[in-house]
Amino acid sequence: MNGVNNDTMTPDRTDGVTPWVGRLLVANLFAFLLQWTVFPAHIGLFGFNPVAVWSHPWTLITYQFVHENILHLLFNMVALYFFGPPVEARLGGRRFLWFYLLCGLGGAAFAGILSSVIYLKLLVGASAAVLGIAVAFAWYWPDAPVMVFPFPEPFAAKWLVTFYVGISLALVWLSSAMGISHLAHLGGIGTALLLLKTADWRSSRHERQLRKSVVPDAVVKSAALVARSSDPARRSGPVQGRSPDRTQAEVDRVLDKISASGINSLTPAERKFLAEMSRRMRDRH
Repeated sequence: MNGVNNDTMTPDRTDGVTPWVGRLLVANLFAFLLQWTVFPAHIGLFGFNPVAVWSHPWTLITYQFVHENILHLLFNMVALYFFGPPVEARLGGRRFLWFYLLCGLGGAAFAGILSSVIYLKLLVGASAAVLGIAVAFAWYWPDAPVMVFPFPEPFAAKWLVTFYVGISLALVWLSSAMGISHLAHLGGIGTALLLLKTADWRSSRHERQLRKSVVPDAVVKSAALVARSSDPARRSGPVQGRSPDRTQAEVDRVLDKISASGINSLTPAERKFLAEMSRRMRDRH
C-alpha cells in the first residue's frame, strides 16, 4: 500500500509486504523454529517475567518473538501481514519499527506493573505489538472494511479494535489465568493510542504555528533544505526553479488539505515539510 486514498479514507493496495513487516515476519518464524528445536526447555530465558526483569532485561524485547504454540504464532503473523504494510507505508520504515517495539514494551510494562494484583505467568508473544499496529490502522483508516472469519460481512476497522478491547477487558476481569496476557494486549493498545495522539498533537501544533505567521523568506529557505534532503542531485548545489509564490502555494495546499481531511490525511513527505517549516519559523523568531 502506498498511502491513503483520501476520497474513501481506505488504504491503497500494495503488491506485497513492506520491508520491516517482511523482516518481522521472518524474525518471528525463525525465533519460533529455534524455540522448538534448539531451545525447547529454555523458554524462560526469553519470556518476560517481572520478577526476573532486572537480571534478564533482554526479555522486554525477546518475549515479543516467543510464542506458546503454532496457533498463537499464526494469529499474530496474519494480523501483522494484514495491518502492517499500510501502517509502515504511512509512518515510514524506521518510525514503524519503533512504534511496533514500543507497543510491545508498553504491553510488558503494563502487565508487569499490575502483576502484584493479578498473578503473572511467563509472558510471551507479539500480540501487544501487533495490536498496536492494528490500532494504528484503525486510527488512520477507521472505516476501512475488515473481513473476519467466519462472519460473512466485513467490520469497520474502528469497531473491530473496539470489540477486541472489550473482550480483553472482560477476560482480565473474569479470569486471572487468561487475564495477564490480555493485560499486555491492553498495554500495547494504550501505548499505541498514546503515541498516535502525541504525534497528532505535534502535527497540530506545527499547523497552528504556520497559520499564525508564514514568513516567505523562511519558507523559501526551508523548502530548499527539504528539496536538498530528498533529492540527491540537489544536495551538492543550490536549489533552482523555486520561487516564493510556488513555495507559499505548497504551504497553503498542505494547510487546506488538513482543513478539508484532517491531520491524518497528510503523507509522510507532507508531514516532514510541515514540521520543517514550523521549526524554521521558530528558529527565525
